[in-house]
Amino acid sequence: MEFNVKSGNPEKQRTACLIIGVSQPRKLSRAGRAIDKISDGYLSTIIRRGDMDGKIGQTLTLHNAPGTLADRILLVGCGKDKNLNEQSYGKILASMHSALENLGAMEAYSYLSDINIKGRDVEWKIRHTVLTMEHLRYSFEQLKSEKSEASKGIRKLVMNVPSRRELSIGENAILQGQSIASGVNLARDLGNLPGNICTPSYLAEQAMRLDKTFPSVVTEVLEEADMKKLEMGALLSVAAGSTQPAKLITMEYHGGKADEKPIVLVGKGVTFDSGGISLKPGAAMDEMKFDMCGAASVLGTMNAVAEMQLPINVVGIIPATENLPSGTATKPGDIVTSMSGQTIEILNTDAEGRLILCDALTYAEKFDPDVVIDIATLTGAVIIALGRSPSAVMGNHSPLINDLISCGKQIEDKLWEMPLWDEYQDLLKSNFADMANIGGRDAGAITAACFLARFTKKFKWAHLDIAGTAWVTGERKGATGRPVPLLTQYIISRVGN
Repeated sequence: MEFNVKSGNPEKQRTACLIIGVSQPRKLSRAGRAIDKISDGYLSTIIRRGDMDGKIGQTLTLHNAPGTLADRILLVGCGKDKNLNEQSYGKILASMHSALENLGAMEAYSYLSDINIKGRDVEWKIRHTVLTMEHLRYSFEQLKSEKSEASKGIRKLVMNVPSRRELSIGENAILQGQSIASGVNLARDLGNLPGNICTPSYLAEQAMRLDKTFPSVVTEVLEEADMKKLEMGALLSVAAGSTQPAKLITMEYHGGKADEKPIVLVGKGVTFDSGGISLKPGAAMDEMKFDMCGAASVLGTMNAVAEMQLPINVVGIIPATENLPSGTATKPGDIVTSMSGQTIEILNTDAEGRLILCDALTYAEKFDPDVVIDIATLTGAVIIALGRSPSAVMGNHSPLINDLISCGKQIEDKLWEMPLWDEYQDLLKSNFADMANIGGRDAGAITAACFLARFTKKFKWAHLDIAGTAWVTGERKGATGRPVPLLTQYIISRVGN
């Protein structure tokens, strides 16, 4: 879809569809009042009759309004002005999108960017519009023999800015929005693919595709033999039960100065998680194809950063494997040695994500990182604690955590901090090794992060548990692409710092 920005009066816009907001109770926006004046009260008359109250979710299409150059006017309900916030703006955009999908118009001009949302400028509103429209337009039908009919929706959306001075701001907002949306869509596609297609080798191929597409990206893929030389016993213990070879994928984006320390993103890439010998229940096990959504978010973020050509250095690391039961699979009670030299008693083979991440985090030291952020669908416990709205964040560096939380609020991809106190470390004690890989029923999301913390003492680190946010279950089952927006916003915020 094509997005543009323009500055102009609504009554002068020659367009197939002019989009205007109406708030409660029956109150025209500034653009609406301008159209009402030129049309000799056409809009206000319709509103007085009760055809449009202004509630969120309401839309009304008008044709051939007197005195205007637009073929249609789409009135969109915006609710009460005092209640306007980021969430309601998203609902307003969703109702606009739904109405446009059922119109014959191929292009539209929107004045919804004029809506006043406290603390949000026109740049935010334009970028949020792009992200919302692209998210709602997404569909995954690659593997269906019969595709849905092509949408009749618009192909071009022009958004208004207050004056010509904001044109460059709006254009940059569109670039950011489209780049982030492209990364989100990539992450959603990868998450939605089944495990028999999206294997560790397939993830490696997607990383190599970025290498070929963007000159600033350099990809390296390590094989199991390379991991053995690096003594990655924890990662290899998870791969032991599968015939699919594990991969350690590294993507380096060189956009900053050569001596600039990179931001390192580490994404869990378990392309299918059966639980291993500690087999999961059969119900909803198909959703364990989403256990690589951390890896997908790293690929999506690298794609977004490269598209924007941001002047910063970023490294993406993906440990990729399957976790399956077999005669060669790791057994509960087995003890392995991680790349760091620390030994781990594996009490539950379904706590495998931390095992592949710990070796990848140790491997991240070679890049002399400025900060390291790992992203993982790590624990069901985080869903019990927080539900499916925010992702959890924990770490060893408060400024990094605070920056991530702030960026999550900025782009509506929210985080909630959970404690990572030393008291929880006692739950990981083992009689036979340096640590166990689980800490019991209590504080499962926290003890998983405590495990990772033992491998991150040499750098500033944050851990994102996205088990509740990486995909939607039920009728609308599918990957969300989170937290690509958050990660990209964080990297954007770091440019020039």
